[in-house]
Amino acid sequence: METILSLRNLDKKFGSVHAVNNLSFDIEKGNVYGILGPNGSGKSTTLGIILNVVNKTSGEFSWFDGNISTHEALKKVGAIIERPNFYPYMTAVQNLKLICKIKGVSYDKIDEKLKVVNLFERRDSKFKTYSLGMKQRLAIASALLNDPEILILDEPTNGLDPQGIHEIRKIIKDIARNGTTILLASHLLDEVEKVCSHVVVIRNGVKLYSGAVDGITATNGYFELNTEADSEKLKELLEKHPAIANIKEEEGKLIASLENELSASEINAYLFKNGITLSHLVKRMPSLEQQFLTLTNNN
Repeated sequence: METILSLRNLDKKFGSVHAVNNLSFDIEKGNVYGILGPNGSGKSTTLGIILNVVNKTSGEFSWFDGNISTHEALKKVGAIIERPNFYPYMTAVQNLKLICKIKGVSYDKIDEKLKVVNLFERRDSKFKTYSLGMKQRLAIASALLNDPEILILDEPTNGLDPQGIHEIRKIIKDIARNGTTILLASHLLDEVEKVCSHVVVIRNGVKLYSGAVDGITATNGYFELNTEADSEKLKELLEKHPAIANIKEEEGKLIASLENELSASEINAYLFKNGITLSHLVKRMPSLEQQFLTLTNNN
């Protein structure tokens, strides 16, 4: 599979602040990647470096398997890393024609891209009449005018209402379905879980995880258990079981995390055989939020 972008030991320091710390990951064609981290974790700085608007301190990055220069590569990139900035008294079409002139692309794409972002019916409305969500969608249309191979978005749903968030996420999925690779930075777990196929988790500029979104949640899960009899004995029996990694107490229940695969019926039979009848037994899989909190709290 073609590697669209490769980062190797990328570093950026602003004085004493280590904004990006030895960051390495690859973006492969046809996927939707999320850079996930709290505000101030280095997401926007990383995007700024690869787009040549922020100078790196050290390390390397290369576009399209390193076969072309960054200057040439950026002609195949569409990006929105700041708030949409268009002329308020000009219509959507007029604003996009201006972008076409700057990018050196034909006006032919304007109507097509306005349809992609559901603004075709408002193409002759002035930008100042647009809602925040519509402004963001127009920005996406402008980033698509050169038919980019990769679309880069920094916090694409920031400040939007639920309807606006839903519209942007649907558009991102539609663009990805048509084969465009997408890289988006977000601090919203929900966004990454719903939109992205792959995720890079960073905190304080350091990578904590890189891989498939499914991979971060692909653990063996955990049990919630309770008994009205001897809870200490229940805990002892759980500690002895080879498939159980650790046990903690939460809201009056025991939470047993699994090191190996184990079904609810198997744990129930094991405990019953040893004299424990359960009043509560539920097997759960961790959410991305739980895994993210585990990652960021343990590092």
